[in-house]
Amino acid sequence: MKTIVIGVMPQEQIRARAVAIAKGEYKPKPGEPKIWFTSMKSLAEVLSDQNRALLKVIRETNPDSMAVLAKATGRQPGNLSRTLKTMSRYGLVELQREKTHVRPVVKATEFRILAAA
Repeated sequence: MKTIVIGVMPQEQIRARAVAIAKGEYKPKPGEPKIWFTSMKSLAEVLSDQNRALLKVIRETNPDSMAVLAKATGRQPGNLSRTLKTMSRYGLVELQREKTHVRPVVKATEFRILAAA
């Protein structure tokens, strides 16, 4: 499984970087983060010990649905759904829509974090 590079810098810098990329003034180098957080606190909330353990369970059990994952982890389906949607917004999990359910798929379980000074 691949390692995802995550960056941490203030919102203003993230916005300025995105504008520079859109204008063609800056071209991201290979290996630069594609996922950004505005603070270490927000990063720590999304990649908490409990959420990293959840990623590991998904990777190891490959659940067919959120219901199966809820049963395997003992977490409430509503709480689990919110957590996975947040992780999905950051590109850590893919939520594959099937006919009657949603199947969570882990994109990575290893992370490299780069923080702007």
